[in-house]
Amino acid sequence: MTQSKPSAKPDASPRIHVLFVAGFGPIVREPASSRRLYSETLGIGFEEEEDGYLHTQELDGTKNLGLWPLSAAAESCFGRSEWPNDVPAPHAWIEFDVDNVDRASQTLVERGYRLLVRNRKEPWGQTVTRFLSPEGLLVGVTHTPQMRE
Repeated sequence: MTQSKPSAKPDASPRIHVLFVAGFGPIVREPASSRRLYSETLGIGFEEEEDGYLHTQELDGTKNLGLWPLSAAAESCFGRSEWPNDVPAPHAWIEFDVDNVDRASQTLVERGYRLLVRNRKEPWGQTVTRFLSPEGLLVGVTHTPQMRE
C-alpha cells in the first residue's frame, strides 16, 4: 500500500495558526553533560528551577524551522545519503549562529566533542560546524550572513 505524499501547501483554512517558534530544547538524559555543552561551552545563561529544569528567554527566537530529512543531513555531514551505522542517528537538529565559527569549533574539539563537519562553507554562504550533542541532537555552530541583516 502506498501512502500519498502530503501537500507542502498549507490547508486553506487551518485549525491551528502557528505564529512563531516559542521554544525548543532537548530532553536531557545526562544533565551534567548537557549543562557542560549548553551553559559552559556555548555560554548560554540559564535560570534553574528546583527540579533541575534550565531555561532562558534571553536568546533571540529561531530564524528557521525546518523538517530536515535524515538523508539530507547525512549528505551534509558525510557526503552520502545514508547515515553511517556507527554514528547514532539524530532525532532533531538545532543551529546556533556564533560570532566566530573557527573559535567555537576549536573549543568544541578541546572539550572532547567529535566534529562531523568543521568550518565548511555551504553553497548558500553559511559556514557550519556540526556535531552530536549528549542527547543525540545534530548541533550546528554557524555563521549565516543572510540572517544577520
